[in-house]
Amino acid sequence: MSNTERRTPMPHQPRTALSSDRLDALNRNIRRWGRELGFQQVGITDCDLSQAESRLQDWLARQMHGQMHYMARHGTRRTRPEKLIPGTLSVISVRMDYLPEHQQVIEDALGDPARAFVSRYALGRDYHKTLRARLKRLAQRLEDEIGAYGWRVFVDSAPVMEKPLAEKAGLGWIGKHTNLINAEGGSWFFLGEIYCDLPLPADKPAAQHCGTCQACIDVCPTRAIVAPFKLDARLCISYLTIEHFGPIPEPLRSPMGNHIYGCDDCQLCCPWNRFARLTDETDFFARNGLDSATLIELFGWDEADFLRQTEGSAIRRLGHERWLRNIAVALGNAETSAAVLGALRERVDHRSELVREHVRWALTQHQPRARRGTPGGR
Repeated sequence: MSNTERRTPMPHQPRTALSSDRLDALNRNIRRWGRELGFQQVGITDCDLSQAESRLQDWLARQMHGQMHYMARHGTRRTRPEKLIPGTLSVISVRMDYLPEHQQVIEDALGDPARAFVSRYALGRDYHKTLRARLKRLAQRLEDEIGAYGWRVFVDSAPVMEKPLAEKAGLGWIGKHTNLINAEGGSWFFLGEIYCDLPLPADKPAAQHCGTCQACIDVCPTRAIVAPFKLDARLCISYLTIEHFGPIPEPLRSPMGNHIYGCDDCQLCCPWNRFARLTDETDFFARNGLDSATLIELFGWDEADFLRQTEGSAIRRLGHERWLRNIAVALGNAETSAAVLGALRERVDHRSELVREHVRWALTQHQPRARRGTPGGR
């Protein structure tokens, strides 16, 4: 956790208590200031996450977090904000849209087995930096208004239950795919939080509106949504391509299709995303052609290319080795061609056994197709 995320420590010297009228006015002002900073919505909630804590403990007990050991590392500090940052009384939760292009364009990219599919949240600048800077400005604007108070901002940067907090703050409800959905904005947005020591009035939690729909459950290529509102991360393509180290389990490789970083399938099929709006934040626009690049093109990047092309991107933390691992799987699922086979053979002797093993698997996938003269694909 960066020290720059923290401006005023908690607790600090006692200050004059704010009246209920003043707190109500601050609640309204915080929303206005947030909109002025580019957030589509701002909500406020208290620190009670007892229901989310119970669900998290059950999820961890079932080992559904896979290799994400950090999910269990911090105990109840993840579900009790006042234990993570002593003195916390309220959480300001924000959302910011990031959808860079119309969904039909995304579906076209996903349906082309020659193209590399990168989850749309990762096409542009690292969202952590963009949201963190805006949240700090919001926290400081509040400080300008009332004087020093205790606060700290978070953007997926600490043990914070961002979706349950956002749901309690009225920003949306957690859908059956476990993403947050907003009735007026769909689910293509980022979340961020400010923990503070102000007793701000809490907003009304969002109501659940998934009904009988289970489109996200049906569409998941790897059947990772094992029950409504329950995701087994060990099966999830986003987890496999980003969080998972080591070999990708063979039974899950073919269902991955052309996904090389993340997965948007459960969002693309969600009926509520007909209300999603395109972002006007240039930070989230695609960089370096990642929205249209081919698998062969990206598989040709050496490590220097990878580091240069992903500078300032969330993708960089993946590392070149796992980048090649993921693309090798996607090439194994691509249509058989001389170009695909040639690209894979170029990496057969790669210094990484992880890469070599996935390349060998991919070449094996093409052998029966070559004999039959039939194309590959999803």
